[in-house]
Parts: sequence; structure tokens; C-alpha cells
Amino acid sequence: MEQELSLFLASRMLMTAAIVAAPVLIASLVVGLLVSIVQVVTQVQEMTLTFVPKIIAAVAVVLALGGWMLSVLVEFTHQIFSYALVM
Repeated sequence: MEQELSLFLASRMLMTAAIVAAPVLIASLVVGLLVSIVQVVTQVQEMTLTFVPKIIAAVAVVLALGGWMLSVLVEFTHQIFSYALVM
């Protein structure tokens, strides 16, 4: 029983981490793609040019969706503690 519970909790942990990280990763991917297209069109091949827009986009997403991310993590924490109390 404990092995099944451990596997279940590990899979829930990985899924929660993916759900929480997805908005930041998707925003960084989109901004990186747009900056790369601009670099190709203008033939500016500066490697450090993509970092600043990606950081700004990541901070903007965290500011916009931080409350939702925190609520998802708090709900996961409540579930973990409820499973610990059952055992």
C-alpha cells in the first residue's frame, strides 16, 4: 500500500510542477521565438539579445498568475498532509 501511495504522490507532484511551470515556460518560448524571428529578419546575430525579453516575460507571467500558482501549490500541500494524516 505504501508503494502505491508513494507512486501516486510522486506522479501528482510531477503533474503539479508541470502545471505551475507551464505558463512561464510557454511565455519564454513564445518570446524567444519572436525575438529569433526579429533577429533573422534584421540579421542581428547577438546571442544575449534574447535573455532580457525572456526575463521580462517570465516576471510578467509570475506577477499576473502568481496567485493562481500559489493556490495550486497550497492545494497540493493540503492533499499531501491529508494523505499523511490518513496513514
